[in-house]
Parts: sequence; structure tokens; C-alpha cells
Amino acid sequence: MNKKENSLRTLFIAAVEMTDGAERFAYLQRVCGNDAPLRQRIDKLLKSHADAGGFASAQGEGSGILPVTEKPGDRIDRYKLREQIGEGGCGVVYVAEQEEPVRRRVALKVIK
Repeated sequence: MNKKENSLRTLFIAAVEMTDGAERFAYLQRVCGNDAPLRQRIDKLLKSHADAGGFASAQGEGSGILPVTEKPGDRIDRYKLREQIGEGGCGVVYVAEQEEPVRRRVALKVIK
């Protein structure tokens, strides 16, 4: 990543973390100054981020895959994890017990 791309990324991350619109506007005015192409690129990134509905993380590093932190004994909604039975690139599969609306054993995949 070159210096210009790193700067764009840094500015975007700082802007996306600001929840107050007026604060974000003032920040972008200050850091972009008269650099209209830079401001347009950041505005486009902010719009894309907003359109993604928070699905994309501005700070995701590397592959963007987070480690699974669940373990046997944990509860996820109405399921209690019993034992891990598989793992792959997308997640981890557990034997779990569903407790409501019926009581049964199920396979539950936790996505990374």
C-alpha cells in the first residue's frame, strides 16, 4: 500500500468512526482542504460504507475473518453448544442442544 492509499484509508477510518454529521463534515473540510479529488474519494467510500449497512468493517485487517470465540458449554440464543464436530474456512460446526420450542440435538455452524 503506497503512502497516498494509506493516507486515504486513515482519513476514511477516522471519518467513518464519527457519528455526528457536523463533526464529520468539519473534519473532512479540514483534512481535505482544496483537494477535491481526495474529498470525492472519501465521500464515495463513506457512501459505500453506509450502503453496506455496517456489514463491511472499516478497520478489518488482513483477511477480515475474525476468530470464533465460542466454545462447548456456551449458549447461542436457544442453543447450548456441546462439542465441536468440524471446522472449515467459513466457521466451526458444533453439536448443540436446542431447548425451545422443542428439545433436540442439532448441528450448529458458527460463521467466522
